[in-house]
Amino acid sequence: MKRISIIVASLCLCSFATPPNLKGTWQFVGGIYNGKKEGATVEYTLRRKYKAASYEAFAIDKDAKPEKYEAGNYVIVGDTCIDTETFCSQPSKITNIPIHYFYTLRNDTLTLKGTLPTGMRVEEYWKRVR
Repeated sequence: MKRISIIVASLCLCSFATPPNLKGTWQFVGGIYNGKKEGATVEYTLRRKYKAASYEAFAIDKDAKPEKYEAGNYVIVGDTCIDTETFCSQPSKITNIPIHYFYTLRNDTLTLKGTLPTGMRVEEYWKRVR
């Protein structure tokens, strides 16, 4: 009986735990696309501002105002980040299509790894800046 009480108490505590999220500002530092490694852009920086369940992405040129190029929603389930782009400033084949990424957080680095609906394999690296 004591064992059952401990299990029930543990389940109750888990149900009140805050779900993980990516809150903060992250800067793109490079990626691998279909096996080809690419660094971050030199002319401008790409940043994502994550809230508890949504994000906005900006291209930032030192000589211009930041330009919003993407926005969306996300949810974390286990080791998967399900990302749904809801806005893109350019034509996009993934708007409103949930993309499942395996994600890891190590120190100040976020890694997103998955396959886009087009078949492209991606692995992106983002550094926390705030």
